[in-house]
Amino acid sequence: MSGAGRAARALGAVAAAVVLALTASGCVTVHGEREVLPAATKAEAAQALKDFADAYNAADRAYDPALNAGRVTGVFAAINQAGLKAGGTTTPAGNPRHRPLELTDARFAIPKKAGWPRFFVADTDSNRDTDGAAGDSRWVLVFVRGGADQLWEVAYLAILDENGVPEFRLDPDGFAEPAASAAADLAVAPADLSKSYSDYLRSGRPEFFAAGPHTSAWREERAVSARKPGMSTQYVDRPLDTGAFAPLGLVTEDGGALVFFASRFYDRQTAAAGYRPKVSPEVAALMTGEVRSTLTREWACSQAALVRPAGADRDRVAVLSRLQGVTSAKGS
Repeated sequence: MSGAGRAARALGAVAAAVVLALTASGCVTVHGEREVLPAATKAEAAQALKDFADAYNAADRAYDPALNAGRVTGVFAAINQAGLKAGGTTTPAGNPRHRPLELTDARFAIPKKAGWPRFFVADTDSNRDTDGAAGDSRWVLVFVRGGADQLWEVAYLAILDENGVPEFRLDPDGFAEPAASAAADLAVAPADLSKSYSDYLRSGRPEFFAAGPHTSAWREERAVSARKPGMSTQYVDRPLDTGAFAPLGLVTEDGGALVFFASRFYDRQTAAAGYRPKVSPEVAALMTGEVRSTLTREWACSQAALVRPAGADRDRVAVLSRLQGVTSAKGS
């Protein structure tokens, strides 16, 4: 074969490889999934926030979970979609109390990482509070994207005090640093949080959780509710930390991390003779069976926790936010 023929064949092979790479990945970067890249631009993050708010409002107005199913995932989807399903069952004509959600003053923390999924955090001001008054808060949303051809979806929501969002560690280009799931430089690895939290709620151990409304106070509330006259309540806690429910976090300036993680629990109410557990219309909409003496509810919980750097000896984890919702129920 002549030199010209060999060159033409080589050029054709290169062209075919480029076409294959374009078809497989949708971009010209071969093995781009191995490169450490920003999860999104600020413009893309702002668009994702707007798209979420639009879908959230449409679904809330109509009480139709299908209208925002493509914009939510993980524990946030479990809570949100169950709530919309219940609302649609109790009020088929839509939500008469709908008030459009507005998310403004957005501050984006966008990490660099290799591979998928990628995520970013949006720290926003919502119109669900009164600015400057008691209870002034920030809505902090974690957006996740599982691939270049997928939509940005909200996996976690934390509602924090106005000054409760920590400063994140940024590189010279202004990008945040993701907290590794098995991080050894944190007092507790994010991968261990869901199980540790479930164990703590059941037994009070491990003891590294700081006292607060979502830890010690919640255990006390449970103890009180378990002893109500005519009704006993049992709690069972379970971790929820795989797939779309995996924890996500960003490293803070002090070397700790703000970590978002999920869990689930069940409460089983058993009535004494002559009593019957009360069932709200929203729970009834998600229920199977008939309540005669027992009602069992399944809850999904979304938490945000501030984890201290490795070396901390106590109060290593402060749970700053907890949102929960019933996802199913069973009567017997």
